[in-house]
Amino acid sequence: MSVEIELKLAIAPGDAARLRRHPLLKALKPVRHKLYGLYFDTPEFDLYHRKSAFRLRREGYHWVQTVKLDQGSIGGLSVRPEYEVRVTGNRPDFDVLPVEARAALTPDIETRLAPVFVTEFQRTVWLVERPQGTVEVALDLGHIRAGEADLPLAEVELELKSGDGAVLFEIASNLLEAVPLIPEYRSKALRGYGLAGVWQEAPGKATGLAASRKLPAAEAWRRLLLAGLGQLGHNLPGLLARDDPEYLHQARVAVRRMHTMLSLGKTLGLEQPDWVGELRWFMAELSPARDWDVLELETLAGVRAGLPEPGRLDGLLERAGQVRAAARERARAAAGDRRLAALMLDMGAALLTERDDGPTLAVWAGQSLDLRLRRFRKLAGKFAQLDAAGRHRTRIAVKRLRYAGDAFAALYGAKAARQLGKVAGLQDSLGAANDTVVAHRLLAELNQDGREDYAVGLVEGFLIARSRLHESELASQVEHMAKAKPFWR
Repeated sequence: MSVEIELKLAIAPGDAARLRRHPLLKALKPVRHKLYGLYFDTPEFDLYHRKSAFRLRREGYHWVQTVKLDQGSIGGLSVRPEYEVRVTGNRPDFDVLPVEARAALTPDIETRLAPVFVTEFQRTVWLVERPQGTVEVALDLGHIRAGEADLPLAEVELELKSGDGAVLFEIASNLLEAVPLIPEYRSKALRGYGLAGVWQEAPGKATGLAASRKLPAAEAWRRLLLAGLGQLGHNLPGLLARDDPEYLHQARVAVRRMHTMLSLGKTLGLEQPDWVGELRWFMAELSPARDWDVLELETLAGVRAGLPEPGRLDGLLERAGQVRAAARERARAAAGDRRLAALMLDMGAALLTERDDGPTLAVWAGQSLDLRLRRFRKLAGKFAQLDAAGRHRTRIAVKRLRYAGDAFAALYGAKAARQLGKVAGLQDSLGAANDTVVAHRLLAELNQDGREDYAVGLVEGFLIARSRLHESELASQVEHMAKAKPFWR
């Protein structure tokens, strides 16, 4: 068995020539192969559901049989146990596999394996040697095919051959200076399953921390930041290529959760990393698109559905759609910017090493949640007197309490889930109130020439009436949550 440690980066096919001319690679002699891979699974896709892969790949005159056990990907970096052996012909030969690999397959799976999809590409390989380690840089250009379905393939893989994993990020950063690259969490196998209709791209949501209460707090902090980085990477392909606003929303959630963890890291005496400012930049590029998504798809669409003459809002909706499209392009430009790729690589490098300092996770979780609760209660106690800015701060305090609660929920069981559900409900209510404030500002931007006065008046009237209707209910929700017994005590 070998353990494959690699960093995968997407590249535009048109940038491949620039990559080949990069000073880091130009002086090295490349090796080129044409690779043809057959991926197998059962009719029920047992290997896919086990996050495993079985592949036969033709390399020159030889066939190589590979079993991979996927352990996930963070910002494009994956660490996977891999079992590889040469075979004769393009049919599986299970007898030559080691015991560990056969245990992952099981006899029942072996008897039902059949080809599902193929990969066919040219691989150009350079071996880069540094004092910290040796890295194989591979440029793959070709296709993934499942039946009649075809997906172009263009990516760069950096595989650690020896040394420290940090050298992967160092070399990737060097390449990024000259060639746009995007961290890619999707393996070739995953994209093949997508073509076969087994896997479907979907917005990636946050995951909590499943760990021992005795885990060092600084290590928990590192893992939670990596989870946020993974969530961001998971949503980048959809943000870049799809119109579903949920990808953008979840990318923002990932950044906000990372901000929460960075803030909580201060209680452990951890210095704020250099890349905090870059996280703020990326959030600033995403936020306008989210505001316009909410205005057009939720606020205006909701008002229109309740009007006896919905056509009255058509002109306003058209204007909002145009501004929203521009904001979305701005967000996409940031998602594809080398600046974001550099940020993600910097984060991956900084969070690569496990930590063993600080108090235990249980102690830190309680202290962190207490801190967030105190800040919320301070604002909740005077909620009725707060202006729009104060209520916005209350919403942020609730959001940070929820993010911290979600991160540590696994330590506290069902009672945490119940209370966090109520925190999420309060966050939604405060979010709706904040959406109204934002809507007033955006409507003014849309109607600077006064041509949509009537439509804006309709919307403003609806928003004011809705705010008054829910005013007492919102205040009651805040009061009830402030008095609730914390689940972590």
